[in-house]
Amino acid sequence: MKNIILTVYLFTLFACSQKQQYDTIIRNGVVYDGNGGEPYKADIGINADTIAFIGDLSKASGKTETDAKGQAVAPGFVNMLSQSDVALLHDGTSQGDIRQGVTLEVMGEGGSAGPLNARMKQEAQTGAWGDIKFAVDWNTLGEYLTGLEKKGVSCNVTSFVGAAEVRDYVMGEDNRAPTPAELDSMKAQVALAMREGAMGVSTALIYPPGFFAKTDELVALSKVASAYNGMYISHMRSEGNNLLQAVDELITIAKQANIHAEIFHLKAGGKDNWPKMDLVIKKVDSANKAGLHITADMYTYLAGATGMTAAFPPTLQDGGFGKLWQRLHDPAIRAEMKKAMNSPGNGWENLYYGAGSPDKVLMLGFRLDSLKKYNGKTLAEVAKLRNSTPEETAMNLIVEDSTRVEVAYFLMNEDNVKKQVAQPWVSFGSDAASLNITDSAFLKSSEHPRAFGNFVRVIGHYVRDEKVLTLQQAIHKLAKLPATNLKLQKRGELAVGNYADVVVFNPATISDHSTYDKPFQYATGVLHVFVNGVQVLKDGDHTGAKPGRFIKGPGYGK
Repeated sequence: MKNIILTVYLFTLFACSQKQQYDTIIRNGVVYDGNGGEPYKADIGINADTIAFIGDLSKASGKTETDAKGQAVAPGFVNMLSQSDVALLHDGTSQGDIRQGVTLEVMGEGGSAGPLNARMKQEAQTGAWGDIKFAVDWNTLGEYLTGLEKKGVSCNVTSFVGAAEVRDYVMGEDNRAPTPAELDSMKAQVALAMREGAMGVSTALIYPPGFFAKTDELVALSKVASAYNGMYISHMRSEGNNLLQAVDELITIAKQANIHAEIFHLKAGGKDNWPKMDLVIKKVDSANKAGLHITADMYTYLAGATGMTAAFPPTLQDGGFGKLWQRLHDPAIRAEMKKAMNSPGNGWENLYYGAGSPDKVLMLGFRLDSLKKYNGKTLAEVAKLRNSTPEETAMNLIVEDSTRVEVAYFLMNEDNVKKQVAQPWVSFGSDAASLNITDSAFLKSSEHPRAFGNFVRVIGHYVRDEKVLTLQQAIHKLAKLPATNLKLQKRGELAVGNYADVVVFNPATISDHSTYDKPFQYATGVLHVFVNGVQVLKDGDHTGAKPGRFIKGPGYGK
């Protein structure tokens, strides 16, 4: 018996003398766990892809160790509206967002990377998605995301399935209601995407063919997503003159489909519409008090970015962009469009009119090299250079480039941005791609600064400088809130057993530097980023690691 006791004693003494070892230890940081509570000092131990311990690890060792003394340690941020579908195919490092602490890119705004039929695949492969060319070797949204993970990405990825994509897949780009059989086919495609891991169904209702869908069609598709516990998320039918009616439509869809609904890039566009934001907030608060679940995301800038074609009635694109291109060769139609561009829009969203003048329309992207010289210039400046009116110039550029022509419209005001940032149901999305500023393929066009600064701007500008939020509130809205809205498991919060998506940053220095004049500038102040336990940013430099995964939605496999 004495021998047994001695053996146990010696074993215990030996075990206590051995330091516990982790794959990675992040030491001495100030932990903001994502729940919005007070931060606390702690070490974090990571094994494989999982947070294994949070607390005092002074007597433990790590195979690799990071000293976060004086730094904030937070869960990885979620980009609720990423346009990185093509960018990540070309360059999976996701530099622009990784350097801001973003560890999950959520894609699919009305359109999505699938489903694709033979016609849609051909259009994508022949340049419909911009300068970057790639092989379209997938058919469904799930196949695209699975392929992206296999190809290698530094960030985690997921997507909504676009209602416009499904509509185009089944019935093309015609301005009509679907037949019952077509609607059944569209619902089947939404169901397939949900089973493959889509987060829900999305719409972009100012753009054709999404514009052509009526509310009952959207309710029908949303009911399918709801059956798989997914979301409905929308670039609403109006963000300007009919903003309040658009919010009502979103709330109606949420109620009738019994689904959580989110507003993409919340805003009140156009000076005349700025006072409406208070009423929007009241509508959302009232709907939530009534038992619905309505949320929103936003970018933290005063200009939106989209196509020059947003200056024309969507009906002009009945049948697709090719039909628009043909119609813009007709002098009679051009005369009508010139008048339409200078009207508030009757039943459609005229962003040119909302901006107020051509000097508030900034050129961002062309397909033709001969037109790229206009990037960074306003429409007013380009019109003067071409000795033409702004309206004629806009139409001519679309015809010459055979694209919608990427532009930024200055539409919003700072007071509303601050109000929106402060709402407890608002998270953040860049509405831009995550780009590498050293890759020449990305430098062929200009960019909106939101591509490089949207998330650090929340912390650097609206927390530190403007004091609209506390840092713990901001981190909750950057990480835990969107992760909860998406019903993600074990992400969005620093907790033992959760996946190790972690960002370490300096709250005193974190800053965005990208501007409209010089957009290709990375944010600074984020020092270290881990994705699924693998370090992808070290001392502010990208490691080249690509541990990102396809994050499946709640309906996966059902």
